[in-house]
Amino acid sequence: MSLTFSLQRNANPRTDADVAAIHAAPGFGQYFTDHMALATWSVEGGWRDDAIVPYGPLQLDPAAAVLHYAQEVFEGLKAYRHADGSIWLFRPEMNAARFAASAERLCLPVLPEEDFLTSIADLVKADARWVPSGETEKSLYLRPFMFASESFLGVRPARTVTYCLIASPVGAYFPQGVAPVDIWVTDEYSRAGIGGTGAAKCGGNYASSLIAQEEGYEHGCSQVLFIEASAKDRVEELGGMNVFLITKDGRLRTPALMGSILAGVTRDSILRMGERLGLRPDEGRITPDELTEGITSGEVVEAFCCGTAAVISPISGFKSRQGEVRLADGAHDQTLAIRNAILDVQYGRAEDTFGWMHRVA
Repeated sequence: MSLTFSLQRNANPRTDADVAAIHAAPGFGQYFTDHMALATWSVEGGWRDDAIVPYGPLQLDPAAAVLHYAQEVFEGLKAYRHADGSIWLFRPEMNAARFAASAERLCLPVLPEEDFLTSIADLVKADARWVPSGETEKSLYLRPFMFASESFLGVRPARTVTYCLIASPVGAYFPQGVAPVDIWVTDEYSRAGIGGTGAAKCGGNYASSLIAQEEGYEHGCSQVLFIEASAKDRVEELGGMNVFLITKDGRLRTPALMGSILAGVTRDSILRMGERLGLRPDEGRITPDELTEGITSGEVVEAFCCGTAAVISPISGFKSRQGEVRLADGAHDQTLAIRNAILDVQYGRAEDTFGWMHRVA
C-alpha cells in the first residue's frame, strides 16, 4: 500500500520575518524548514508510520546499527521557485532510482519511487514558504536519507530502518560563487574501489574522501580528484562531484561509469544539454597523463566539476605532488553556456524540451 505522509503541523513554526532573514543569506545547509518526513520499515511490517512531522532531533539507541556499521544512504535534490511563484523539482525520478540502487547495495529496503516522490512533494507543499526566489540561484535543498535504526550489534543487515527527509534553503555551494576553482589530485588516498560502494550514495564514500579534501585545502584547492585505487590508471570523480573536460575539437569528456563512480543527475543532464549545444559526449577512460598532457598541449581547453549542490563550477587548474597544470585564464565560456542552459530550465526561464521538470506546488 502506498504511503500518504499525513501532515502533523508544527505548532511553533518560524515567523515569516525569520524565514525572510534566512532567505537573504541562507548559506548552504545551515538552516532547516519547519517540518520533515519520516517513515519506518521493519522485516515484519514493511513500510509504515509515514508522516510529515515538526522538524526536530531523532532519538537513537546507542546500539543503533548505523552508528557502528554505517548502513545508510542518502540523496540530494532541489526545489526551484519560478517567476510565477510555482515550485518545481528537477528530474526527481532519477534521484528515486539512485536512492533505490544505493539501498540495494547497502542491504537496505527499497523505498518505492511513488513513496519517495510523495514524501518530497508533501514536504515541499507543507514548507512552500521556505522555497526562496530563484533570482540569485537560491533554492530549497532536499536531503532524503535512510539508515539502520535497529538496536543490535551483530554484523548483518538491519531489520528496522528509518527513512527521513529534511529541507534547507540554500544559496551558492562555494562561497566565492561561480569563480573558477583549483582541484587537488591524489593517488595516495582512495574514495572507493572496484566492487566497493562508489556507485552508491552513502556516507562512507564521503567520509573516506575527507582526509584528501583536507590535504587539498592545505594546497589552496576547493575539491579533490581521485585516481582509481588499484591500477591508478584513470581519474574518477571528485569528493562530492563529477568532473568534465572540453577539448578543442568539441568533445565533452567525462569518466565512464564503471561501478566506482556516482551516476550524477547533473552529470547526465550535462551530457544531454552539452550535445544540444553542439558538443560531442565522450564517456570513457581518462588517464592522469591524458589529463595533464591534454591541458599542457592545449588539447583540453576547459574543465569543470558538477553536482546538485554546486551545479557547475569551472576549474582553473589541477595540482598534485608532481606539480600543477592550469587552464588559460577565462577559459570557461562553453562551461558557463552549459551551466546557464541547465539553470534556465530549472528556474523556468527556458522551455523544458527534455521533460525534466515536475511541478509540485
